[in-house]
Amino acid sequence: MDPAIREKIKDHPCFSREAHLYFARMHLAVAPACNIQCNYCNRRYDCANESRPGVASHRLTPDQALRRAMAVANEVPQLSVVGIAGPGDACYDWRKTKATLIPIAREIPDVKLCISTNGLALPEHVDELVDMNVGHVTITINMVDPKIGTEIYPWIFYDGRRYNGIDASMILHERQMLGLEMLTERGILTKVNSVMIPGVNDEHLIEVGKWVKDRGAFMHNVMPLISEPSNGTLYGLNGQRCPAPSELIALRDRLEGNTKVMRHCRQCRADAVGLLSDDRAHEFTTSQLPAEATNDSGKRHAYRTLIERERRSHALQARGAATAVSAPSDELLLIAVTTKGGGRVNEHFGHAKEIQIFSVCQKGLGLIGHLKIDPYCLGGWGEEATLNSIINALEGLDLLICSQIGNGPTNKLARRGVRATGAYGGSYIEQAIDAHYSAVLHDDTLAAAT
Repeated sequence: MDPAIREKIKDHPCFSREAHLYFARMHLAVAPACNIQCNYCNRRYDCANESRPGVASHRLTPDQALRRAMAVANEVPQLSVVGIAGPGDACYDWRKTKATLIPIAREIPDVKLCISTNGLALPEHVDELVDMNVGHVTITINMVDPKIGTEIYPWIFYDGRRYNGIDASMILHERQMLGLEMLTERGILTKVNSVMIPGVNDEHLIEVGKWVKDRGAFMHNVMPLISEPSNGTLYGLNGQRCPAPSELIALRDRLEGNTKVMRHCRQCRADAVGLLSDDRAHEFTTSQLPAEATNDSGKRHAYRTLIERERRSHALQARGAATAVSAPSDELLLIAVTTKGGGRVNEHFGHAKEIQIFSVCQKGLGLIGHLKIDPYCLGGWGEEATLNSIINALEGLDLLICSQIGNGPTNKLARRGVRATGAYGGSYIEQAIDAHYSAVLHDDTLAAAT
């Protein structure tokens, strides 16, 4: 990888899988206005318990956003990125976006700035993004064929008027491609998000991947459609199905080679705060903001110094394990790991809020996705229904690695064909997988010899 690009992504959790192990982001919900309607979106649906794009419990003024950013920066040493991801569109609601980012750049100069946009209003603001030192932009691009676009976008609002149907999709497509090209020309790193909609654009996203690669996109993030009827979206109300996890994984695999594929996305809210796997937005509500705040960068600088040492150690250990981390045969193994971050096995099975899924084959180890779950162990007692739902979700996997796990869930998983171990708590994930399969190979060798 180009050293200049490596420097840009090394502490941006959404542009680097490694960075997401160590660094946090925050989204400031200052841009509610939007210029397109998507069939998978309902921005009026605000719920503290929902985790998906377009949802925010509170919309902020630019002044509130600055105070929130400074409060989070002082309390969350992992913070490295401040972005605007709606709940509408950052480029269409440009006055609020600009009024938010300029003072943050001035008051917290050590954090990166980024925005997310549908791309329709992007071209007229690219040069201002450069002037404000915004180094990362995400564009949601779901089609490059306007006919397919008509199934996703009922209307757009552009240049003072509303467009419908094929005209709307053609304008949106042209503006998205122009915006992407302009960002690439000016050295702004771009990630393209695409929503996988079965029967609508799932096969077409291969073509989208080729188009965005040709125009300089750094990364392609394919996200599964969320279409619960309770969310009130057109797709949800009309029964449009979501992709199965296996379908999503297969599509991401097919996209490898076009451009870098993101596999660690959490489909964050417009007001998310913290590590991708541990949202802390509830700790920084509007009512909890200080009347005034000053920037104290000491904790962040100390944390980054510590993490540089940790990353060097992790890289050395991972490199040592990399030559050994492969399946013991030509089969593909699927492994679940509970982790709180840092690339280590450091979460109790009963306390986990998500489980990361890795594939292991003779080519090596790779992250393929994650499962969001509810912790089943509360106050020392296990919730049986929650445990059973987790075990159902893990069926078909080969191994679960946790820092700790009780005999009850271990035995239940074993009856479903999933081995579970808590023997590698604190180890790096690569080391734990290597150690486990080395032990399996050793035991198999001894058994064969006897």
